[in-house]
Amino acid sequence: MSTTSDPHPHSRTGSAAALLGVLGIVYGDIGTSPLYAFKAALVHFSEGGLERWEILGVLSLVFWALIIVVTLKYVLLIMRADNKGEGGILALMALAQRGVTAPRARWLVALIGIAGACLFFGDGIITPAISVLSAVEGLKVISPVFDAAVIPVSLAAILLLFMMQYRGTETVGAIFGPVMALWFLVIGAFGLWHIVQYPEVLSALLPTHAIGFCLQYKHAAFIAFGSVVLAVTGAEALYADMGHFGRWPIEIMWTAFVLPALALNYFGQGALILGDPAAIENPFYLLAPEALRLPLVILATAATVIASQALISGAYSVARQCVQLGFLPRLVVRHTSGHAEGQIYLPQVNLLLAIGVIALVLAFKNSEALASAYGIAVTGTFICTTLLAIVVFHRQFGWSWPLVALAFLPLLLLDFVFFSANLLKVPEGGWVPIVLGLLLFGVMNTWKQGRELMFSRFRQDSLPLKSFLARLPQSRTIRVPGIAVFMTGQADYVPHALLHNLKHNKVLHERVLFVTVLNEDIPTVAEDRRMEVQELAPQIHRVILRYGFQESPNIPRDLAVLRERGIEFDAMQASYFLGRETLVAAVVPKMSRWRQWLFTIMSRNAVPATEFFRIPSDRVVELGARVAI
Repeated sequence: MSTTSDPHPHSRTGSAAALLGVLGIVYGDIGTSPLYAFKAALVHFSEGGLERWEILGVLSLVFWALIIVVTLKYVLLIMRADNKGEGGILALMALAQRGVTAPRARWLVALIGIAGACLFFGDGIITPAISVLSAVEGLKVISPVFDAAVIPVSLAAILLLFMMQYRGTETVGAIFGPVMALWFLVIGAFGLWHIVQYPEVLSALLPTHAIGFCLQYKHAAFIAFGSVVLAVTGAEALYADMGHFGRWPIEIMWTAFVLPALALNYFGQGALILGDPAAIENPFYLLAPEALRLPLVILATAATVIASQALISGAYSVARQCVQLGFLPRLVVRHTSGHAEGQIYLPQVNLLLAIGVIALVLAFKNSEALASAYGIAVTGTFICTTLLAIVVFHRQFGWSWPLVALAFLPLLLLDFVFFSANLLKVPEGGWVPIVLGLLLFGVMNTWKQGRELMFSRFRQDSLPLKSFLARLPQSRTIRVPGIAVFMTGQADYVPHALLHNLKHNKVLHERVLFVTVLNEDIPTVAEDRRMEVQELAPQIHRVILRYGFQESPNIPRDLAVLRERGIEFDAMQASYFLGRETLVAAVVPKMSRWRQWLFTIMSRNAVPATEFFRIPSDRVVELGARVAI
């Protein structure tokens, strides 16, 4: 199998700082699943008392879910499908589209990618809410007096987390990494202590217990799968956050540290309940001696705040990919590292996530209620990732269809089982990620469709550039000193800003640059491919700048390279001409009224082109144009 190159060669060995950062950023979500996953799966069968084979059966399901979904599917397979080092559902979608030529097939691949991205955002809102609530609820195990404090403490922890995001994932990871290292050591040690007391629990390592449990319970076991999947939430974050650290530190820490600690804790909880079935009330906290439960609650609260970081960081990456691939309007992107392009902070996304998380905490009030909402977003993303991986491994990596079927069809079947089991929870709260996903899908689809209609209208109303240049020598247009940079999304047509400038000012600068920005379906573009320059007429050039979906454009910096190509360019003499579109309804509208309204709102609130392209605001001339769609 051939895969794309790893742009993080230093990460193959994994420095101590990188490994700690991985713990703090990537593994927080899946690392805090023991707080609620085993109890949520086992509680379905607790009425009338738990029997030994039931406990071992559910425990075996949880353990083999970790092995199959996380280790086999994500660590060994999916993370090989990196898009030049970048991971995540949209990076995989872009990779899949390269191997597909038919328009209908490309549209279907894009549809799967957008659906997966929407569900991932839903997961990013639910994860902080359920993780923090489940940790703070440990206060109730210590004393019922703390019941009233659960919601205020949870909200305070969530606010603190989102207020720290501006410092960037590198700083946050350095703070969070040691805490998560302590967390995994503690939960593993508590689990081992109970395993030693009840070693027969280790028989659940055999998959026969899981198989026998499913054969015995049938439909009830199917329902349990909806809770078993909670043990593998955060698996998608391994892939989405790959661009922050590289593949190798993530794989090393999972195999050598995270998986053993999780397995020890789950088996410790199983051993505890085998010895005392009443411990089903809260098996995680009851693992600890009574004197250590309050410190464990404090550590768990810190760990669950950190757990949310994996999804938040992934949401930033996916949001920027959506912008660069044309599914969302321009957003503010702030780079938080001088050496890692993937480490970013998006304040608008951060604010929306914070509002969504706080709303869920106030609406659901406890982790058990939120558990019903959790699984659908996770399992839906699992399905989308597997479908795209099938295309990539066959088209891009050259796997035969029989080999692809052997590797991925069992995984896809398991994904559908998890997803179907969670559909049963729709009335209890599973509707939340579905509604969030549909809303986001509508937003992304509307923006994509609206931009395509705008470009189509521009092409209809604009003058071909060749015709304009052919008539320019005979037009007697007055040329004035200076450099005019016209930003245009249609490289073969005259920008509206130029036509309006000629109409109102009746002059043209002596040196003209038509600059078009193209977004590639790769994370970063090599510097030798960044710029393409073509002389169209004396002192008139077309410049095409290419950026990957993990890059932020910087037009003045890249135009400065023109001097090396023998083209006179002085940043202090350059004036940038941009068009400001005013959207109006066409006589025969191409979009429904609500879509037009939504597209107009998004266009008005998009980050100005000057800020997004990093153009000095004091060198910009904006000329308005009405666009009917």
